[in-house]
Amino acid sequence: MRGESWARLCRSARPALFRMVEPPPLWELIGTGFIQESLLTWEGDKLRGKEPIMKKLLNLDFKKIEHTITAQDHQPTPDNCVLSMVVGQLKADNDQIMGFHQIFLLREINTSWVCTNEMFRLALHNFA
Repeated sequence: MRGESWARLCRSARPALFRMVEPPPLWELIGTGFIQESLLTWEGDKLRGKEPIMKKLLNLDFKKIEHTITAQDHQPTPDNCVLSMVVGQLKADNDQIMGFHQIFLLREINTSWVCTNEMFRLALHNFA
């Protein structure tokens, strides 16, 4: 499924940055998934364009990440896109396990699928 593949690619890309193996690192593949018109909202931080998005993703404050997808839903849109929602848990470095929500819109442009819109939030609750 396209949405599941995109989520898996996003989650697995960061470790590849630190290994720098042949063939090209996985982060280069993620870079091909964004275009200049792409929008990313990451924990409330709004970014527009491929370069700012890649800079944000490459500068996240963790070295190791593990994740589990607990639910995912995908819908075709009337304009032939795919809207996806992913819910799961992640563990970054030695932090506690945290829930996350991710929503993204995939659009086919010139026979390639790109992410035009993405939103990511940790599922943190302050009950104090």
